[in-house]
Amino acid sequence: MEAILQSTITCPACGHSEIETMPTDACLWFYDCRHCEAVLKPKPGDCCVYCSYGTVPCPSVQTSDYCG
Repeated sequence: MEAILQSTITCPACGHSEIETMPTDACLWFYDCRHCEAVLKPKPGDCCVYCSYGTVPCPSVQTSDYCG
């Protein structure tokens, strides 16, 4: 199965959304909102910000590989 690499990440602080290309070799633990400059961190139990705030989970989760 090939992973989807585009995800729309939405800032919970201001609601700003941005389409991003997810890395395939690492999870992203921090994300800076381009609108309000809030630093997003994964929710408890999630491996990365895409799994918490994105429309598509990270590639590792999509392909059932270990993430974290």
